[in-house]
Amino acid sequence: MSFGKNLQYLRQLSKNMTQEALAEKLGVSRQTISKWEMDAANPEMDKALEICRIFNCSLDNLFREEMDKRSDAYSNLRVEEVAGFCYIDYTVISTEPESDAIGRMCQTAKENGIEIPRVIGWDFPNLSQEQVNVFNMHGYTAALILPEGIKPEGYQIKKQSAHKYVAIHIERPYDNPFVTIPGAYHTLFDFMRTNGLEQVESEVIPCFETDGESMDVYIACK
Repeated sequence: MSFGKNLQYLRQLSKNMTQEALAEKLGVSRQTISKWEMDAANPEMDKALEICRIFNCSLDNLFREEMDKRSDAYSNLRVEEVAGFCYIDYTVISTEPESDAIGRMCQTAKENGIEIPRVIGWDFPNLSQEQVNVFNMHGYTAALILPEGIKPEGYQIKKQSAHKYVAIHIERPYDNPFVTIPGAYHTLFDFMRTNGLEQVESEVIPCFETDGESMDVYIACK
């Protein structure tokens, strides 16, 4: 863990705040911020508490955690207005449900003449403890975003209104998926906290991932 790296990370999440801008807020010199970020010195307690207030974090976050979970695979951290869309979805509960759920949506797209399907997905949470602990199962929902005029038979067509999301791009997410994908969510939640954004849990899909060799992770916010 490194206080200096954590401070630099928080500055970058906060609209790439410069060292000069942070120094002005804290009433110190830019050189002092630079020393902190190189771990050549630590702030006094009153300055540390002020840093917590500015970035909406805790002292434990600052001094005891390794906050930056990013890697070279991440890019384009942003706030995005996602346009409204209609979609169908399909949920699979098994030991490896993702490929089956996504495959079903891709097959449905092919059957309905959709040449370049837009498939998104998210974890399905409503499992019993027996399914999770005894049978090592988990659930995954894949959704096909429908082009105008396409109405596949046998599915309930759902609609989502335009909404604001925070998002991040992941290149090669499956090279190390159990580290890279959770790390992307960690970064998005840090970004939301630092910038005073709250997650939305109802009315829209709260979070989803795009399917493909690269991936974008989205979390609904307000």
